[in-house]
Order: sequence, then C-alpha cells, then structure tokens
Amino acid sequence: MGNWVVNHWFSVLFLVAWLGLNVFLFVHAFLSFEKATKYYYTRQILGSALAWARASARCLNFNRMLILLPMCRNLLSFLRGTCSFYRSTLRKQLDHNLAFHKLVGYMICLHTAIHIIAHLFNLERYSRSRQATDGSLASILSNLPHQENYSWLNPIQSPNTTVVYVTFTSIAGLTGVIITVALVLMVTSAMEFIRRSYFEVFWYTHHIFIIYFIGLGIHGLGGIVWGQTEESMADNHPHKCAEFFDKWDDPASYCKPPQFEGLPAESWKWILAPGILYIFERILRFYRSQQKVVITKVVMHPSKVLELQMHKHGFSMEVGQYIFVNCPSISSLERHPFTLTSAPEEDFSIHIRAVGDWTENLIRTFEQQYSPVPRIQVDGPFGTVSEDVFQYEVAVLVGAGIGVTPFASILKSIWYKFQHTDHNLKTQKAGHAALNFDKANDILTGLKQKTFFGRPMWDNEFSTIATAHPKLAVGVFLCGPQTLAKSLSKCCHQYSSLDPRKVQFYFNKENF
Repeated sequence: MGNWVVNHWFSVLFLVAWLGLNVFLFVHAFLSFEKATKYYYTRQILGSALAWARASARCLNFNRMLILLPMCRNLLSFLRGTCSFYRSTLRKQLDHNLAFHKLVGYMICLHTAIHIIAHLFNLERYSRSRQATDGSLASILSNLPHQENYSWLNPIQSPNTTVVYVTFTSIAGLTGVIITVALVLMVTSAMEFIRRSYFEVFWYTHHIFIIYFIGLGIHGLGGIVWGQTEESMADNHPHKCAEFFDKWDDPASYCKPPQFEGLPAESWKWILAPGILYIFERILRFYRSQQKVVITKVVMHPSKVLELQMHKHGFSMEVGQYIFVNCPSISSLERHPFTLTSAPEEDFSIHIRAVGDWTENLIRTFEQQYSPVPRIQVDGPFGTVSEDVFQYEVAVLVGAGIGVTPFASILKSIWYKFQHTDHNLKTQKAGHAALNFDKANDILTGLKQKTFFGRPMWDNEFSTIATAHPKLAVGVFLCGPQTLAKSLSKCCHQYSSLDPRKVQFYFNKENF
C-alpha cells in the first residue's frame, strides 16, 4: 500500500483536481444561466436546455485548453530532464501524458454530446415558439420585429424555416457540424485496434485537429443564444415587465420592447495560450528535424529488423529516450517514434521492425543495394521513464518483442559507465553487461547472456529479488503490452514491504 501511495498519490490528486474543476465549472455555469436576469427572456423560450448547453460549453473550453498540453513533448522533456527540483515521483507523472490526453478527449466527447443534445432542444423550441400563435410570452419574444431599432432573440426568422436549414446555414450550426464530424473521426481512428494495425489512418486523421480548432474559434462568433442588453433592462426589467408583455407596444407603457445581444465569443480565449505554445513546439520540432542526419551504418538483422546507426551535429541523448523519424521519399508528413538503442556515449541508433506499410517500405528502400541511401529526418530526443533507471541500485528491465530496444541503450550505457568507473552510478546489479559486452552476439545489446524463452514466473522472480535486497528500492521498467504491465504492477504492489524502510518496488512503463 505504501508503494502504491508513493507511486500514484500525485496522479490521484491531479485527477481529482481535474474532475473537481470540471464539476465546478459545469455547476457554476449552469446556475449562472439558470438564475441570471440577463437571460430571463431567453429561458422563457429555451427552458433549462439553455443552462445545459452553456454549462457543457464552459467545460468544453476548459478541456480544449488542456488537450494540446500533453502533446508538447519538448515541454515535458524539459520538465522531466532539466528541472532538478522535480522529485523522481513527480517526474514520473509526466510519463502519463498520453493517458491524460485520452481522458481529456473522453471528457470532450461527453460534454460535446451534452452540448449537441441541449442545442437540438434549443432549436426545436425556437422553431416551436416562432410558429406559435397563442400570444404567449415565448411567442411574442420570438416575433419581435427584425428591424434596426429592435434586436431579435429567436434566430429562426420565419415560421417556414426548418431546424435543419438553420443548422447548415448559420455560422454556429455549420461550424458545429464540422467540428463534431472532425471529433468523431479523430476519436474513432484513435482506437487501439486502428492505431496498432493502421497507424497511417490514425496519424492522418488525428491531424484533423487543425480543422477542429479553427472551426472552434469561428463557432462562438455566430452564437444562437442571446441575452438582454444592460441598457434594455433599464427600460424593461424582466421582474417588472414580463407579466405586462402584451402592453410593450403601447406608447403609454413604461415597459419598452426588450433588446438583445449575442454572447461574446469565448472559445478562442481558452485555446489561445496553449495554441501558441503548441505552434511554437511544432516550429521547434520542424526546425530540429531539418538538421542534417548522416547514416553511418545500415544493418539488416533477421526477422525483418533494420538497424540504422546515425550521426547528427549537436545531438545529445539519455538512455531510454526516443526520436521521431521521417523519410521524405516514403511520406513527407508521417513521423514515427522509435526508441534509441544506442548508449549516450556513442552515435545514436534505432532498430526498426516491419509492422506496417511505412516500416515495410522503409526496410524495402534500405534493402535496395544499388540505390542511394534515402534521406532521414530526426526529431528529438524526447524523455521517457527509463531515464530514471540509474536512480536505483537494483533495476529490473522487462521487454517484450521489439520492446527490448530501450533497454539495449541502458545496458550499453551501464557497460560504458563500468569501463570508465563512473562513481555516480548507483546501479550495482549489472555483472553480465560489464563482463561480456565485448564478446556479445545479441543483435540489440551485444550481451553474452542468453535469451530464455517462455513466460517468467513473476512471483518467483519478485520473491527472489525481495529476499536478496531486503532494504533497497527496486526499479521495475517495462516496455511491452498492457496485460504484462498489469501483472508487473500487481507484483510490485504485492512484494513491496509495508515498512517504507524495507524493500520497495517501483513500477515504470514506457509510453509513446
């Protein structure tokens, strides 16, 4: 339990704060529009659907402000790697950026559904009140003359105008349809199956976010919800004049016809700062990717694994970091993440396995012996949880399939540190890496230690480690599937001592 608290207390606190802010913003906006005198006449037509629409819009703005921040990888790398005042426990939370990005996306979907349903009710009530001939307050408000001296409240200007027509001809309606379609495409293409099997579909579709945010900025400019002007309330205060609506046209009446104004656009204010930050991030990444990369060695390994050894002026990395790779001859837009398999002490390298169209085309291009070596663009490196591996005296590295690549970098770096007697190295359990590196034949690490096939008995492994190191912190690092992550996380919790002075297992998982 103590280990779980240490590993997750900040994440839980952050999620509770985020959920609490969503609830607070929703309730605050809902009550404001339910009680505000400015919208008294608007509520006579729309009822409580007005408050539902505006409250969900407020939460949408809040979450749209957050959605881009977890994707600012340079910012996260800066916070993780260069800010020494961050404790390891706090830095680790930055590795949950993709999980938080998804949670914010789900929250946007929820409030989008509420917003759309509420506005469908609003449009239906606008249409019904415009067609009404019963002389009710809603009917009178909907039929206020559309003249220069009077501002209208109901966007449906004719009894013959349909809801569908307003939806596709008004700024708010048309942009609403566009950004909703864009959101649906982004969310559906980000499903695990599509992202794993058809990465190109996910990559291209997810970049519709540009259209989404442009449409969002325009959406609020043509709002369909209006409120009474401050000047008008001096001549027609709803609490005094609403019951005398049948006398508004009487020149002798002290209650004049009310005037209305549209709500000021707010969406752009929420997304301006994170939008600028993200644009700066993309400019920086583009500039860095344009710097020349020299491919020093190309190695084709069995099982369609391509090794690229490269050199780039000014390139600096830490163990376990990853880069984005682009090959313009295959696709000028697609950039795929690959973990660095080299140590910081040598030129950087990556290993690429054929798992999709892009990787297969890349391997096929490098297999052509008589063609010129294709140009490669590199963006990065970016930090991961594996950077903390040297903070532990005992480290357990678990890689599944091509997931062993980040640990190749770690094992090589350990060997270099032992060779140069690095006194800052805490990690002590690295005998095989130190003794057998120069005699290795492993395609990734070069270690002489043989690979053992089959699923490890994790209970036995953790029990042995806990017994051998009863008073140490043990870092468990995984690059592999979620099912394996659940098993290892459970073991870390199970075999950590309740006494914080005794053995503690800290689980860390790679996320891209």
